[in-house]
Amino acid sequence: MRLKSKNLRWIAGRPVVILTEKAAKKLNVHVDDRVKVSLNKKSIYAVVDLFEGVVRDAEIGLSKEISSYLRTKGNETLEISTAEMFLGAKIIKKKLDGASLTKEEIVKVVSEITNNNLTETEIAYFVSAEKNQGMTLQETIYLTEAMINSGKHIHFKDKIVADKHCIGGIAGNRTTPIVVSICTAAGLKMPKSSSRAITSASGTADVMETIANVELSTDKIKKIVDKTNGCLVWGGSLGLAPSDDKIIQVERILNLDVEPQLLASIISKKISAGSNRIVVDIPYGGGKMKTKGEAKALGDKFAKIGKHFNVKFKPVYTDGTQPIGNGFGPVLEMQDVLSVLRNEPDCPQDLKKKSLYLAAEIMSLCGIYFAGSKAKKILESGEAYKKFKEIVNAQNESKDFDKRVKSLSLAKVHFHYYSPKSGKVVEINNQKINSLCRILGTPENPRAGVYLHRHLGKVKEGDDLLTLYSESEERLKDAEKFLLEYQPIKIV
Repeated sequence: MRLKSKNLRWIAGRPVVILTEKAAKKLNVHVDDRVKVSLNKKSIYAVVDLFEGVVRDAEIGLSKEISSYLRTKGNETLEISTAEMFLGAKIIKKKLDGASLTKEEIVKVVSEITNNNLTETEIAYFVSAEKNQGMTLQETIYLTEAMINSGKHIHFKDKIVADKHCIGGIAGNRTTPIVVSICTAAGLKMPKSSSRAITSASGTADVMETIANVELSTDKIKKIVDKTNGCLVWGGSLGLAPSDDKIIQVERILNLDVEPQLLASIISKKISAGSNRIVVDIPYGGGKMKTKGEAKALGDKFAKIGKHFNVKFKPVYTDGTQPIGNGFGPVLEMQDVLSVLRNEPDCPQDLKKKSLYLAAEIMSLCGIYFAGSKAKKILESGEAYKKFKEIVNAQNESKDFDKRVKSLSLAKVHFHYYSPKSGKVVEINNQKINSLCRILGTPENPRAGVYLHRHLGKVKEGDDLLTLYSESEERLKDAEKFLLEYQPIKIV
């Protein structure tokens, strides 16, 4: 079928065409079907949408993604045909059926995701296929390589460039800003890009955004790292492994974590950022990894895939049986970070201890002797706090750190939950705490969240256990219902 082109000056996020209902019936297509659009021996696949009044029956409206690719000026005659099953969709179906994918097939899927040629539904099927059918180590290597090659790279002259990553699943656990501050103060280069929350109350990028600009270009990041040794930014703004960012959006909607994707995501982002010495924190016992055996199996995969790319990944296995820190939610977690960096007497000791441990592991991996004692000295002398301020000010291009910290505040609507009896706290469920925070509005509302007053151990009846914060009375009521029904804190 031939239709006249009409350039619509809007960005759809992927190739989209607009048809009238009459034209769609002639083509025998429906909303979200895919058609092939051709001009001068050049073709592109696009998703169909119907809209009356925008185009005439003899016209086809083109999103900017299509008009830019085909270089249409408007009113050209285009050849429109219904697409057979799209190659990307065929590959996804093959994986859904349990077959292994070749390198070329994985490269094709990643390319289609990067170029916005797959719909969110198709990406969701791909993620589900990874989850349900699994991937071999070789497939995961292919996926990682394809993701690395799909985006930008940052290069540093330094022989050693450090990084750390936690696989997540533990409420709080905001070690990264502390670790980066210690390690960069020790002289290491550490271009730390982090994710936003997928299943947790907040991600490191969400927390840092409470006081710093985290959406920076690769050129700016390189300048900041050359000046301060480090950065704390959102990886999604950098164009490093861009297919991963699109997959993460779908994972967030589905509240899903997929192991092959987790491996490829972390490794591709670290390599693209120029890092070659990476410590991976794998908590077990109450997060994503239920046993140390599961954690070690994942750690082995990190090491093997890292070796393939000539990058050192050192997995460390940490206690994941309860949350780390006291605050859960962007502002609350930043307050925890600041209290540790300032060496305040009542700072969360578990967060301080874990941060020092991880910093020492990174420093040791990078060849620094007596790493444990050096890390402690850097933190307790105030050098780490000074470095943190320097990095934040560099990202903001302004010396307004103190002003931004003073402006941190919590949501005014709050609720105190007290211990219903005396006894012993034997469980604080990470997943339920994260769910509670989500109900309260995190991470979209940075001032919302949960403050934990008691960790595992003895409590008395009437002791303050949790304080819930939200900007919405309705959300707070929903959170109270969840709290009473699902009991994230178990007392015996």
